[in-house]
Amino acid sequence: MQKKLEPGELLDEQGNLAQAGYAMSLVKKYDRKKIQANPLRIKEWDYYLIYDPHFGVALTVDDNSYMGLMSISFLDFDNRTERTVSPMTVFPMGKTNLPPDSRYGETRYRDRKCYFSFQVEEGRRVLRAWMKDFEEKEPIRMKIILDDEPRDSMVIATPFEKEKAFYYNQKIIGMRAKGVVEYKGRRHSFSREDSFGLLDWGRGVWTYSNTWYWSAMQGLIDGKVFGFNLGYGFGDTSAASENMLFYDGHAHKLNQVRFHIPGEKEHKEQYLKPWYFTSSDDRLDLTFTPVLDRKAYTSAGIILSDQHQVFGHFDGTAVLDDGKKLEIRHMLGFAEKVRNKW
Repeated sequence: MQKKLEPGELLDEQGNLAQAGYAMSLVKKYDRKKIQANPLRIKEWDYYLIYDPHFGVALTVDDNSYMGLMSISFLDFDNRTERTVSPMTVFPMGKTNLPPDSRYGETRYRDRKCYFSFQVEEGRRVLRAWMKDFEEKEPIRMKIILDDEPRDSMVIATPFEKEKAFYYNQKIIGMRAKGVVEYKGRRHSFSREDSFGLLDWGRGVWTYSNTWYWSAMQGLIDGKVFGFNLGYGFGDTSAASENMLFYDGHAHKLNQVRFHIPGEKEHKEQYLKPWYFTSSDDRLDLTFTPVLDRKAYTSAGIILSDQHQVFGHFDGTAVLDDGKKLEIRHMLGFAEKVRNKW
């Protein structure tokens, strides 16, 4: 359990994962041209989430081959409201040209209704986004800078049971954020003192039907950046899990983690009631108190998406690799359950 990836090519000559496991940086080289699966199954995306104690924004540029998704969410934690607009494109088939590595390049998309630019510069990431008719025919626009990127991140290479299907994913947790969001006639500012950003960078070939669980949190404990990435639910994770704690830029590996969602056993999830999180190695014990459910449901032909990304506050304890126990008190993050057929 918990096998570390070695540097090299991500895929072998047959288009299968050369190695399954985890790492703390992108040690495997992703090359879309080496994929030998059905090109309609290729999925590539960059997802950024930036927030402070009062509000947040989520930005997505997504090329799923048969359809693309460009999305902006504005999250108001004080008033417990959210607004998400996600225009789609048809059969981009890789033409979005997402970079093969998160450490350089620019993710860029533009049409008459929206504009996205995620640019990696020396020591920072510059995010620009604009959408024409975000709410009541009013636009939203923003420029956000992320820096102080931690030394370690969560990287996992996961196979599926189906041949040539795989998932290569990086989560960068705990970057500091500053910037301005203009929305509904107001300027909302992020300050580095209490604002953080994360990146979910994904490339792969997915099977048709999947359900996953994902949770992340970022903030300060004793003046040092602390965060975590927790998740499970799809693919063959026998080689490694994606569960990690991050403290002062360093990763601490966890074994298996379980989300306890009220009502889930009866298939009647109550997402806005408190959740509980535990780990098989007894290093994580958390209560999650929700404040906002960013939910979306779509059913159109063969496509189905049932998403609940729930924001709230975590309380409890987490134990680092050296045995140090950290007290987590009212720290803002999210937890989600997503079921997709796409």
